[in-house]
Amino acid sequence: MSKLLKINASLFSGNGQSSQLTERFVAAWQAGHPDTQVVERDLAANPVPHLDGTRFMAFVAKPEERSAEQQAVVDFSDALIAELRTADAIVIGLPMYNFGIPSQLKAYFDHIARAGVTFRYTANGPEGLITGKKAYILAARGGIYAGTPKDSQTAYVRDFLGFIGITDVEFIYAEGLNMGDESKNAALAKAHQSLAALTA
Repeated sequence: MSKLLKINASLFSGNGQSSQLTERFVAAWQAGHPDTQVVERDLAANPVPHLDGTRFMAFVAKPEERSAEQQAVVDFSDALIAELRTADAIVIGLPMYNFGIPSQLKAYFDHIARAGVTFRYTANGPEGLITGKKAYILAARGGIYAGTPKDSQTAYVRDFLGFIGITDVEFIYAEGLNMGDESKNAALAKAHQSLAALTA
């Protein structure tokens, strides 16, 4: 049995355009891979706390010196990493908010970037430890930004995932969603075609 980790980052949970794209992706994926187990993480319905000094110090404390509160922080992070580590593929619904990724997705990233756990530093530079997986990023945007200097998302998400070892990353864009019905419908139709081709 394979495992697919679905992460929705929309503020609107399942009602966001990016979340609806992940639903369509999962349905198509399961049609071709009926034995797939889907693990869902909705970052709006179940937000990951934003990283602060207290939480960071829990990560770097020696295991034998952690307080009960620090251990709870680490256990939460470990559970997120276990979901990622055991997944064969990851699909992320990624809306664009004010030219960047949602803060709730950044909080998630901050909790899965753990030195010695998901990456390590070597004499040759950083090495990602979460390998052998493919990530699909379904990017929904009100305007048109792909391939322009205003697209800060693509490079950042690709770089972050690569840092922890996930280098096989594919982006599917649905852009111009707030530029009128014609633009929205055309963008979604194109995205749906891309999803169908990926999951065929």
